[in-house]
Amino acid sequence: MKIIIPMAGMGKRMRPHTLTVPKPLISIAGKSIVERLVTEISKIVKEEIEEIAYIIREDFGEEVEKNLKEISNKLSAKSSIYYQKEAKGTAHAVFCAENSLDGNVIIAFADTLFKADFNLNKENDATIFVKKVKNPNDFGVVKTNKENLITDFIEKPKEFISDLAIIGIYFFKDGKNLKKEIKYLIDNKIIVNNEYQLTDVLENMKEKNISFKAEVVNEWLEISKSAEIINSVILEPSFIDCNVKIENSVIAKHVSIGKYTKIKNSIIENSIIQENSIIENANITNSMIGNFVEIRNKKVEMSVGDFNSF
Repeated sequence: MKIIIPMAGMGKRMRPHTLTVPKPLISIAGKSIVERLVTEISKIVKEEIEEIAYIIREDFGEEVEKNLKEISNKLSAKSSIYYQKEAKGTAHAVFCAENSLDGNVIIAFADTLFKADFNLNKENDATIFVKKVKNPNDFGVVKTNKENLITDFIEKPKEFISDLAIIGIYFFKDGKNLKKEIKYLIDNKIIVNNEYQLTDVLENMKEKNISFKAEVVNEWLEISKSAEIINSVILEPSFIDCNVKIENSVIAKHVSIGKYTKIKNSIIENSIIQENSIIENANITNSMIGNFVEIRNKKVEMSVGDFNSF
């Protein structure tokens, strides 16, 4: 089994934290995102990881490459480094590791964390990891039949079609087949918004009778591209939506934080906080906090509706 990890993004929206450290190497509760990712993958694969291939930018530097190789060493896996010189989309990023695309391959984009209790069935043509979400219109989703085989891929549906969001982790029984399909996309300049998209590759493979199985993960923490996390600890499983700002705080297990919420100097545990709320100098546990709520200087366990202040 090989793991291919595209991680060449610049992480601009998480600056200044990504000025010196790539986003996948940012530490969460003592381990980097990418280390947690490959460790969890190894648990469901139930076999030796032969190789981990990282797609990075050349200017990440020797120290980053050294850290990545150390992660591979912990799993007794070969480490391969590939460079993506231009951002040309998800399919192009994967193709940068074309020399490693053969045999059983897992593609894992390095801005997500997950937990699953299934064992990967390597006899399937392909498997896509998904998670049920409350807001499917924010994600690429899949539609499945009774056998849990994928019948459709839909990007950010405007109307409800499915709540199974693609989390960015894929298994392919034949890496060479995947490589061939990506090469076809690139050779024929099939682009969307000036990028080569992996979803187009998946659709082409499905049309050629490659069967895709959907496997639902138990927990998923998306490292949001536009969340700003400053001097804070995030413990999984938790969900942090886009445009959230967390500063000098601890987000403990089982926390969901909605868009545009700001949390400062606080501890949050086992709670749901909706959108556009402000939490400062607070200790909140076992709580449900609505939209546009402000809580300051409180230690609470409560259910609060929208537009309240404490």
